[in-house]
Amino acid sequence: MTQKELEDWLQTEASTSSGWSKNDGSGESVGHDSGRHIVKILEKNPSRDPSKYDDDDIAHMRKVVSYCARHLAQEEKAKHDTSSKSYKSLKNWGHDALKAEGSG
Repeated sequence: MTQKELEDWLQTEASTSSGWSKNDGSGESVGHDSGRHIVKILEKNPSRDPSKYDDDDIAHMRKVVSYCARHLAQEEKAKHDTSSKSYKSLKNWGHDALKAEGSG
């Protein structure tokens, strides 16, 4: 997903209501928080210059890749059912399974 696509998605009710809630009482999901973090990384380094990522950026990007790989392997419906919790959760993490399927 592009930065704009992710920002737009994070504004939707489907995004804010998907995923596991954080344990901080905010009501925000872990994935929604991750999506906001991804947007900040992209805003900070729009050219995606590897030398401009800090350790926190790299750690979060590794977490995102791991989450998406694990959930795509476990849940086939995330790739085909846009109303599934899995599909919505993956989008919070910056991965649109339908868009990725069409590009590969």
